[in-house]
Amino acid sequence: MAVIIKSVVPKSKCDMAKIKAGERLLNINGEEIADVLDYRFHQINRKLKLLVQSADGSTREVDIRKGEYEELGLEFESYLMDKQHSCRNKCIFCFIDQLPKGMRESLYFKDDDSRLSFLFGNYVTLTNISEHEIERIIKLHISPINVSVHTTNPSLRCKMLNNRFAGEALKIMTRLAQGGIMINCQIVSCPGINDGEELDRTLRDLEKLFPQVESIAVVPVGLTKYRDGLYPLNSYTPETARKTLNQIQRWGDEFKSKYGRRLVYASDEFYLKSGEPIPDAEFYEGFEQLEDGVGLLSCLKDEFLWALEQSEGGDISRTLTLACGKAPEEFLRELMKELNNKYPNIQLQVIGVENHFFGGEVDVTGLVTGVDLINTLKGRELGDKLIISSSMLRFEGDLFLDDTSVDQVSAELSVPLVALKNDGEELLKEILK
Repeated sequence: MAVIIKSVVPKSKCDMAKIKAGERLLNINGEEIADVLDYRFHQINRKLKLLVQSADGSTREVDIRKGEYEELGLEFESYLMDKQHSCRNKCIFCFIDQLPKGMRESLYFKDDDSRLSFLFGNYVTLTNISEHEIERIIKLHISPINVSVHTTNPSLRCKMLNNRFAGEALKIMTRLAQGGIMINCQIVSCPGINDGEELDRTLRDLEKLFPQVESIAVVPVGLTKYRDGLYPLNSYTPETARKTLNQIQRWGDEFKSKYGRRLVYASDEFYLKSGEPIPDAEFYEGFEQLEDGVGLLSCLKDEFLWALEQSEGGDISRTLTLACGKAPEEFLRELMKELNNKYPNIQLQVIGVENHFFGGEVDVTGLVTGVDLINTLKGRELGDKLIISSSMLRFEGDLFLDDTSVDQVSAELSVPLVALKNDGEELLKEILK
């Protein structure tokens, strides 16, 4: 194995050692470098011996001394230094399979890469992980790893993931746990399939891996209107959402009693769908599953109210609009009433955007598109600026899921548009700015 060096940072250790772009890095201190995990792990040492291959095929050893966390200065074709591992499953609930045609190509790629789990918090199913990768995770102590569990019933997991190897996940997780790897778990709950008694079984099995299993998120399945030919699934109703939420709460109470931690949490969607109040920030014990929608609103509220308490108040006068998905609309309206108690002259309207682009039961903020935003707000008095969540946009912050640009939306609505991350303090600052 070898990775091609794309460029060398000027005046870096490798630049001073005369390593050139186009050469290949074969190993560091005798350890093979296959991808970013190998590279980042083995470059930490202060004394390094790099085996480098020149364009003519000759090799040489390069000795480097550096600070423990000082970068070598090598850059590669891709961040992973390897091809991204794609998903081999055909999950009955897969959201990507429910996307309409004609969207940008990158949205249809299904990743299932254990390296991205460690580096960026992505969830993996463990169905395409090799024995070498399992051993490397344990050897290098790549922790934590985030696993899409869904169920620990082997036959049911094979059915849900449409993969005959899917039933091996619990065995792999047990090996990782025994190797000291911390695991965060996700369960996409589908009514009548992996909830009820099956959810009880899954939580009972995952409990056996405590304390290596440090958190479990349960999220309701999301269904769009583009499900022709796909496995028949039902959405959660207020009644069924409440039943599952109560089940999750009971398990959380039991874990809290046994271990001093809740371990399992329902995503915000379960509370919004069932009409139950969102718990306070203390309930979430550090918000370990924010990226999975667990405690997002509680965290936002806690930060917002703290910042509001620190603010001076006064007679600031302005008109603003906050746009979101339909699900959190009422929650955010109630939160903004707290704003008006201290700033009575600020008029901030919260508008929930109906999701016609995806249809179905999609009502979360992160899936609001530019076209739906325009169609909902066109012709309305929006005030000084329109505030949205950055979760509506791709990483670069310029495009919505339907490829409508931020500038297009701003021009169509004749209002400045501000995208903010899920941060209550930043939200208040923007309102008062």
